[in-house]
Amino acid sequence: MESFDLSTFLPYRLAILSERISRRLALEYGRSHGISVPEWRVLVHLARSKQASVREIHSYANLEKPRVSRTVAKLQAAGMVRKVTGKQDSRLVEISLTEKGQTVLGEILPAALEFEDRLVQALSAEEHAMCIEIAEKLHAVLDDDPLAPMRSQLDTPD
Repeated sequence: MESFDLSTFLPYRLAILSERISRRLALEYGRSHGISVPEWRVLVHLARSKQASVREIHSYANLEKPRVSRTVAKLQAAGMVRKVTGKQDSRLVEISLTEKGQTVLGEILPAALEFEDRLVQALSAEEHAMCIEIAEKLHAVLDDDPLAPMRSQLDTPD
């Protein structure tokens, strides 16, 4: 077997870093509003897209469809999202934020942005730009890989 150093294996390093950041950020919105990671992902994606189906949320929030369905049901019960059945096809359900969902997200975002700022402060402006550029390059490799999950248009820089 070839020599393998997990500490320099990029997929592992990125996965661990991503999970650490996600868990730490979850403390920000979890403590103040009792929001879980899947709920946060659904809320922020609905805020950006305005309205989406479970399938669309599944594809761009990186959550399995059953998890999205459960999360949407929980958010709906909490009054943060609404479901609207399609007029042409009743099987199609569009989900959007309610006023309460927008309010909760508005209360959470300042802490999330402050957390991001603390991370970014560890980098020079050049390093920050480089991180964004490197992430985009890695996304491009995966965009060309037919076996990789597709990313949403919402995941592309503006």
